[in-house]
This record gives sequence, C-alpha cells and structure tokens, in this order.
Amino acid sequence: MTKLLRAFAGLMLAAGLATAASAQTKWDMPTPYPDGNFHTKNVIQFTKDVEKATNGSLVISVHSAGSLIKHAEIKRSVRQGTTPIGEMLESLASNEAAVYGVDSIPFLATGYDASRKLYAAQKPYLEKQLASEGLTLLFSVPWPPQGIYAKREIKSVDELKGLKFRTYNAMIGRIAALAGSIPTQIEVPDLPTAFATGRVDVMITSASTGVDTKSQDYLTNYIDTQAWLPRNIVIVNKDAFDKLTPAEQKAVKDAAAVAEDRGWKLSIEEMTIKTKALKDAGIKVTEPTPELKAGLAKIGNTIAAEWEKSAGSDGAALLAAYRK
Repeated sequence: MTKLLRAFAGLMLAAGLATAASAQTKWDMPTPYPDGNFHTKNVIQFTKDVEKATNGSLVISVHSAGSLIKHAEIKRSVRQGTTPIGEMLESLASNEAAVYGVDSIPFLATGYDASRKLYAAQKPYLEKQLASEGLTLLFSVPWPPQGIYAKREIKSVDELKGLKFRTYNAMIGRIAALAGSIPTQIEVPDLPTAFATGRVDVMITSASTGVDTKSQDYLTNYIDTQAWLPRNIVIVNKDAFDKLTPAEQKAVKDAAAVAEDRGWKLSIEEMTIKTKALKDAGIKVTEPTPELKAGLAKIGNTIAAEWEKSAGSDGAALLAAYRK
C-alpha cells in the first residue's frame, strides 16, 4: 500500500512539473545594439523585471547586436510574429508612416524636457499607427541629443554656407541644403580621414559618436545645439501579448513603465558623461549663440511644415498639441 501511495505521489509530482513547464512562455527579443549600450542594458533589466514579477512564467531572452534579426528587419519580424517583441530606432520606419519620424524633426524639440513633451503629444498617434499594424507600444527611450561639430566656432547659420556638411540620411541632407551647405555622404568609420583631408567640414551627431570616433584628433569645436533626440521604441506583437494571462500582461506593462523612466535617466547620464569626455579630450564645448539658435529654429520650422504636410490631419493635431 505504501509503495502504491509513493508511486501515485510521484506521478502527481511529475504531472505538476509538466504542467508548470508547459505554462511557461518563452519569448525571443531581438535588439540592434551591443550589450554595453545603455539601451541594451535597460532592455535586459526590463526582461529581468518581467521574469521576476511573473515568477518565471514569462521569460524573455534578449538577442543583442542584431545577432538574431538585423535592425532593419526587427519591426517586420515582430509584426509577423516571427519574434513576439523587439527594440528598434523609431525613425527607421518613417518611410512607412510619417508619425514614426516626428522625433527626428531637427530643432523642433531641443533638450530632454521638450523631447518629453513631444513624446506625450505623439504617443496617442504612435499607438494608433502601431495598433493598425497589429503592434503595441511598450516603451520609448531617447538617445542623447545631437550637436554640431566643426573645425572652428560656428556663430550663425550663414557661417555654414558653402561648407561641406556630413550627411547620412535624407533629413540631414535637408538640413545641409537649407543651411546652404554642401551635403557630403560620409560613414562613421571614415570620419577622421574625411575631416583630415578636407572632404567634409562640419557634421551633426551626438557627443557619444564624437567620443567613440576620437573627434579631438580631427576637430576642435562642439556646439551643444541639442538639435533633436531620436528615440528607440520597444514593441510587442498584439496577438502574442493577448495570449498572456492578465497577471503577465500587467507585469509586462509595469516593467515597461519602469524601463521607460529608467531609460530616460540613463540617456541623460550618457549625455553628461560623454559631453564631459569631449571637454576632457580638448574639444571646445559651447552653447549655440542666439543667432545660430534662431537660424537653426527657422530651418526646423521649414522641415516641420514639410513633415506636417506629409502627415495629414493627425500630423497637424500632433504638432498643435506639442506647441500648445
């Protein structure tokens, strides 16, 4: 009798373990950046928070540096359900819908406070667009702001005329054109040689890029224009999310809210550290003059008007909410 009871207990335990195992949901999450990047660190902490809050019933494995899905394919992968969740640079999808590009309109939202306000105005329209594609927004975190690098101080937009302006996308090319500069396509690895040989005179990018490329070896000035703060978004496939239990859904949303707040703080920290590193390396870091700021704002207004026209009524409502 005792042997029978023990056998029965063993069977019940095995059945319980099998049920627990089958109840566990495992998600793969592609991200574009390496493990040392602050965005990736933030995402990894988010997945740990989810696993802890769900007692291991939902486990999200992060595949960083494009190791699972390349950056350009992450959104499609999540939309198709190939991977249930992923992180991407929001503006990478701006050719699909205008709302994805509003965060990268130059000189519209300069600095973190303005960027927060723009995100708040954009969020309902962003969520609406994502929902139409079967996607749900979890959180969004900005990169450090963009500034102007040059071989000398730039005090006004007029001083940019005729200079060879480094470009890497259509938006930067539009800035260069409106400033009267000469758009010049240069990739990051080629920056030192391009500046040293005079192929390019000025560029706009973050303090982080300036530090990473040792800009002190080929430039002298960094003007902290905080031109725009491009943001990453973490998205989830709606069908996959709907299959989670209510408790798991709450855990994901709660962890996402914490990750968003933490990510903005990490971005500010990254900006502070890298800007100091520029100064320590010998780069002259200055604020834009009133004349330069006014000229850049004029360029931003032109590009914002062009964006609004392409975005239709939703774009007009979004910008009106931001400017209110």
